[in-house]
Amino acid sequence: MKIKLCAIALALPVALMTLTGCSMTDANNSNDIPSSGTSTSSDAAKEAEKASSELYNLIGLKGKASDTGPGVKECGKKDPEKYFQIIHSWSFTPTSPQHLEGTMERLKENLPKHGWEVVNYGPDTSRNKNLSLRADDDTKKFSVDITYRAKDNTPHLNFFVISGCYQIPDGKKIEQF
Repeated sequence: MKIKLCAIALALPVALMTLTGCSMTDANNSNDIPSSGTSTSSDAAKEAEKASSELYNLIGLKGKASDTGPGVKECGKKDPEKYFQIIHSWSFTPTSPQHLEGTMERLKENLPKHGWEVVNYGPDTSRNKNLSLRADDDTKKFSVDITYRAKDNTPHLNFFVISGCYQIPDGKKIEQF
């Protein structure tokens, strides 16, 4: 049962971001996914891991991050042979659940000091009203949704990092992982 709940918890942000797209602030309108430039999918995945590492360091607590790697997804309605996005969903569990208290407030304060613009902060629409934060980094072309799952058996933070829309270089193919 616990595995099913974790799978649902990780799948929900993916489904929401797939439906809503990336929310970086430089998009021309709310339906456009901003461009992240040209890259191979493996190089773009390395950039997502860098963004996730930066976020991990900003937590500032001892604990364990889930061991999940980035993945590739289609980029809206663009040609799936030429365009892709990178997603990286992971979680953080502190050594002690009490250590998470105040973490979201610290992230809200510290993310802008590291190039992230906080665009949404407050309870989500779930039954538990989990505290949620969405931030964009227009320089790196990544967006992150962070959710504090305080009422779970083991309180933790869920992270969902998503890129803008990359174009594969001429002569290259998008790797799926």
